[in-house]
Amino acid sequence: MAAEIVNPRSDSNTDQDGGAEPLDAFDPAFALHRGGKMAVQATVPVRDKDDLSLAYTPGVARVCTAIAEKPELVDDYTWKSSVVAVVTDGTAVLGLGDIGPLASLPVMEGKAILFKQFGGVDAVPIALDCTGVDEIVETVVRLAPSFGGVNLEDISAPRCFEVERQLQERLDIPVFHDDQHGTAVVTLAALRNAARLSGRSIGDLRAVISGAGAAGVAIAKMLVEAGIGDVAVADRKGVVSADREDLNSVKRELAGFTNKAGISGSLEDALAGADVFIGVSGGTVAEAAVASMAEGAFVFAMANPNPEVHPEVAHKYAAVVATGRSDFPNQINNVLAFPGIFAGALQVRASRITEGMKIAAAEALAAVVGDDLAADYVIPSPFDERVAPAVTAAVAAAARAEGVARR
Repeated sequence: MAAEIVNPRSDSNTDQDGGAEPLDAFDPAFALHRGGKMAVQATVPVRDKDDLSLAYTPGVARVCTAIAEKPELVDDYTWKSSVVAVVTDGTAVLGLGDIGPLASLPVMEGKAILFKQFGGVDAVPIALDCTGVDEIVETVVRLAPSFGGVNLEDISAPRCFEVERQLQERLDIPVFHDDQHGTAVVTLAALRNAARLSGRSIGDLRAVISGAGAAGVAIAKMLVEAGIGDVAVADRKGVVSADREDLNSVKRELAGFTNKAGISGSLEDALAGADVFIGVSGGTVAEAAVASMAEGAFVFAMANPNPEVHPEVAHKYAAVVATGRSDFPNQINNVLAFPGIFAGALQVRASRITEGMKIAAAEALAAVVGDDLAADYVIPSPFDERVAPAVTAAVAAAARAEGVARR
């Protein structure tokens, strides 16, 4: 299967509402999406009866029998070891929220073509018409024999944590929730380079994260794993701390390994004297709070389309500014991580994606910048052709080092 960027558009000039001018006529996004953004392409020819007898019956029966006798052969003689399922329930789609499985499909198709374009990995979008943790897990477990990995996408917190945990326990293929870990990997890479630019290490920094959802929790975990000096996370009610009685199980766990300084109060309170702001929540941070940060601070305001701190404001006070947008320097974009991470994991047929593999991906991504490091270049462009090969190689090597590679 090849997720080619081909578009089998309909010849019809009308939509289903009865002859009205099609949406394509007014919006180029609709024109591009008509007919979908993907197609399936055969990798072998079927030109005559000899080809047919090998690709299908009777030749295929010999391959099926061999796999039945020795199941691990499925990785060599089917697409399984080179294809990823992109799975969502449509409950947290981009900045759109809970729009349901049908409306999520354009995004999942987009994710699949990014896998192919940036990592050479085939991917299949799967939108599930269920939202219960048990339903999602059971459905994916039953689909798993067809895939070499599962990329969970746009599933709302806190359910996403439990879905991922259960699937990782039950499946022997990589399961990766990109909204969590892809964001965390790219954030860590950019932060490593920002620290290097300022002559500091990760351990010298105190960070504040706005948002205790999927991305915020994962970033906090990865920064702690990487040796951050301290990190506090704030939700809508303020800093997540052990003395709060309104925390769910995920936030209680979060309180246990963050906020060593014991800060309480609001996000703005936490930002006073902080070295790093990381925004993954939306909303707006007051300029006065940004001004209260330490000299030479870093502001990573990643909400889309409106960053928590506009770059023009951030640049007044911060030494390095990053956003989630492509029209500003230093875009924190998950596409820098997930294609290479899955490519590396699939290359060695890893049974899972470990913390070490994610850290290796972040280090490789940061290293791509090299000697070109500058305040407006702490993270490479998604179109830098060095990115995916570097991440792929680092992840594959880490998988072998950690004993989860099967070849």
